Amino acid sequence: MTQPTNAPPAVGNARTPIGDGDAVPTTPDHARRLDHPATVDSPKKIRWNVAASIAAIHAAALAACFPWFFSWSGVIVFVLGVYCFGTLGINLCYHRLLTHRGFKTPRWLEHSFAVLGMCSLEGSPASWVAAHRMHHQHADVQPDPHSPLVDFFWSHISWLVVENHALTAASGIPRYARDVCRDPFYFRLERRNRWLLLYPIHAALFFLAGAALGWVLTSTAIGAVQLGLSWVVWGVLVRTVVVWHITWSVNSFTHLFGYRNYNTGENSRNNWIVALLSNGEGWHNNHHADQRSASHGHKWWELDVTYLTILALRAVGLAKEVVQPQGRTPRKI
Repeated sequence: MTQPTNAPPAVGNARTPIGDGDAVPTTPDHARRLDHPATVDSPKKIRWNVAASIAAIHAAALAACFPWFFSWSGVIVFVLGVYCFGTLGINLCYHRLLTHRGFKTPRWLEHSFAVLGMCSLEGSPASWVAAHRMHHQHADVQPDPHSPLVDFFWSHISWLVVENHALTAASGIPRYARDVCRDPFYFRLERRNRWLLLYPIHAALFFLAGAALGWVLTSTAIGAVQLGLSWVVWGVLVRTVVVWHITWSVNSFTHLFGYRNYNTGENSRNNWIVALLSNGEGWHNNHHADQRSASHGHKWWELDVTYLTILALRAVGLAKEVVQPQGRTPRKI
């Protein structure tokens, strides 16, 4: 299989299939509790804007508990949104395409998927790529930005609200995501955090689309407003929170709970619950063993919907140079 020429920096550890008698590896770093990577050389500094935004969106999403905001069309938009913005935007584009260059798409399609990722409010493409590549380079050792060996909540959410100088635009992005910023599209989005504008814009579009349908169905202003707000609550706010926690669960749960196919020198696990919720990202030990592979499911029963989507794109000529898993057959412990 031809490998893409714009491969990302080499990071992480080589894989070794685990034999029937092999114990799960434990490195010296796993024998102790890690400090917060962001606080090793400097006092902890809270990113209050990030903390407030996360809290505000969680609070606003609680509006889904009120019957007035419920609609079946809103639930449908929510389900479709988890796939479009989570699976296509984050898993397929941010992770497997931009971070690991596991396949290629036309530039217009790559940018379209990246817009979906930005509407998930998980960071700009370059910042997301930088954090994930840093994770692979230092998985479960001190510089890892979100290892659960600090504690579970650090890996799941706390690392996002603490300033980490190694991941700033001045240091982390040029070091880990230089290839992404060579694209003028992504470079312009980094300036003055322009990518953040996409979130309120797409929320407004959801409201207008829902309101238009509400007007068609009820011919009343209150019906239009109600359905428009329902689409915002379910299709934007609830969907954002759900996609967040699915993504964060890969950082936390899959480095703590699950089984291993490979000795990768760190604590990655395959977690079937996270894998099903994330459409394939939860086969995390497989991914750490073979990072550039577009497929994270290495056994026939390890369902990877994101990879199936990539294969569908290839079938219609919209994806090429899809990197396949290496030839070794993983064996269960």
